[in-house]
Formats: sequence, C-alpha cells, structure tokens
Amino acid sequence: MRIGLLGTGPWAQAAYAPALAGHPGVEFAGVWGRRPEAATALAEQYAVPAHDDVDALLAEVDAVAVALPPSVQAELAVRAARAGRHLLLDKPLAVTVAEGRAVVAAAERAGVASVVFFTARFQKEPEAWIEEQASVAGWFTARAQWLGAVFTSDSPFAASPWRREKGALWDVGPHALSVLLPVLGDVRQVVSAAHGPADTVHLVLDHATGASSTLTLSLTAPPAAAGADVELRGEAGVALMPGSSEGAVPALARALDTLVTAARTGRPHACDAAFGLRVTEILATARARLTADGG
Repeated sequence: MRIGLLGTGPWAQAAYAPALAGHPGVEFAGVWGRRPEAATALAEQYAVPAHDDVDALLAEVDAVAVALPPSVQAELAVRAARAGRHLLLDKPLAVTVAEGRAVVAAAERAGVASVVFFTARFQKEPEAWIEEQASVAGWFTARAQWLGAVFTSDSPFAASPWRREKGALWDVGPHALSVLLPVLGDVRQVVSAAHGPADTVHLVLDHATGASSTLTLSLTAPPAAAGADVELRGEAGVALMPGSSEGAVPALARALDTLVTAARTGRPHACDAAFGLRVTEILATARARLTADGG
C-alpha cells in the first residue's frame, strides 16, 4: 500500500512520518502540506516526493495519513475518499457533527477503509486491557482523568490554534471516550458538564450498560500533575488501565496494520470513521451542555 502524508507539523514530524517510513508493509510515497517549504523539508528528510498540489499526491497513492487540524482533516478526508483513497485519520475526526458525517458518508460511498488513531486503542498494554475489561460484565462506574500540560510547559503543541480554541474537551476528550465506550457502551446522556480551571472540563456520562462515568479533561494541568488514568469499579472489583511501554510511533504502526487489513478484507476496524463520528457527536453534546450551563 502506497501512503501519502498530509501535514507537516510537530505531530507529523514526531509520529506520522517515522511510522510511515519505518513500516515494512507500506510505502511512504510522498508529503503534502499547507506550507510548501515545510513539505519539501519533511519529504527530503525521508527521501520521498513533496507535492504542492494535494490532488497530485492523491493520484500517486492508495491511502493517506492525515496529521492536520480536525477542520482541515475533515475536508481533505472527504476529498481523498472521493478519489478512492483509504484513510488513516487522527482524533478528533472533526469538530462539528456535520463535518464528521461528511467524512463517513464519503468513505461509505467510495467503499474505502478508514481508521482513526486513538492512541490508547493501539498501544499494546492499554489495548489488551480494554479488550479484557470489555468482556467483563457488571461495571458500575468509571473515572477517567486525562490531564495534559500542553499550555503549562514547553510542549510543541502549545502554539496549535485549534487546541487553543477548542481546549481539552476536543483534544484529550476523544482519548478518554475511546477507552470508555468499548467497555461501558455508548453514551445515552451527558448528564452534566462543568468548567474547571482554565480549559479543564468535568463531565458525567450515562452509558448504555447502565454504568456511569466521570471525566476530567485538561491541557493546563501543572506538569507534575499531568497524566492519564482510568479506573473501573463493578461486580468484578476495581480495574486500573495500565500505562504503555511504548510511544506513538509503534502504536501508529499498529494502526497502519489495521488499515491495511481493513482495506484488504473489507471488514471495518472498531476505530473507523463511524466510531470517530460517534465520539464527535458526544463531544458536541458536551460542548452544548457546557454552553447551556453558562460556560
């Protein structure tokens, strides 16, 4: 499978380009970026072509990997799907439900495979834990804390305009939901939503299994307090999600494996664009609840 990379920013440089270049089952076939000079620099680093026209890249590949802001991603994902290209997308799929639905509709009409990269769903230890807990009945409640220090440290993502506008709800909220939904079931209701310090958000969710969950999401945590924790409590006792022994690049390699498999077999992966849309719908509902409650 020949895959082109759309995007040249810090996430493309740190994760997507190395994952594509190092994967033995795909061919890293080119780079397109909104800044041609950045696309040229990144492409030269990996000895692949740079394109200043996204359609020219689409004509040369079987699939695209997208490392761009979600509103840009959604538009280009529709364009790529209409060209018959498989999709490796990042979270969130989109920041409006309409944009997310357009991606899903385009992928379905074109019959292309899609995978959305929710990091924990592709890291070895968390992935195995999620699968194990999803097979256990009787969960009563869950607590998820996803606390980043993006805006309180020298993070390369601190200058990201969409993160500054949308905050933790849209950046780390998808991670928390990607863990909770396969274990507790779909969200029936966003019971409450409240602001904490800076961009911090607290949510209470009601799930299809009858369980409830509480989420605390932030990109402005003190660096010493940053980290991700998920705790389940129920008839089986208490279960804590383990940390991962690996970073984003090996996880992205697994996401690439699943895209190749889905494209070959026609069987969708659990983290396809439709799942990404459902996450977007829940986040949009939470945002509306925050607004209605005065935030």
